[in-house]
Amino acid sequence: MQMGPLQLLLIAVVVLVLFGRGKVSSLMGEVGKGITAFKKGVSDGSAELDKEAADAAAVAKDVTPEPKDKV
Repeated sequence: MQMGPLQLLLIAVVVLVLFGRGKVSSLMGEVGKGITAFKKGVSDGSAELDKEAADAAAVAKDVTPEPKDKV
C-alpha cells in the first residue's frame, strides 16, 4: 500500500496534536543523536577491520619465503 503526501501530512498533524511540539522535537533530537552514534560506530568498525587486514597482510608478507635467485 502506497502512502501519498496527503496521508503523511495527516499522520504528522495527528502526531503533533497528540504529543505536542516539544515532545516531538525532543524525540527527533534523540533520533538524530542515535543516527550519529550509529554512523560513528560503523566508521570505527570499518577502520578497525581495515587495520586488522593491513596487519594480517604485513604478517603474511613477512612469513612468505623470498624466491632464490638462480645462478
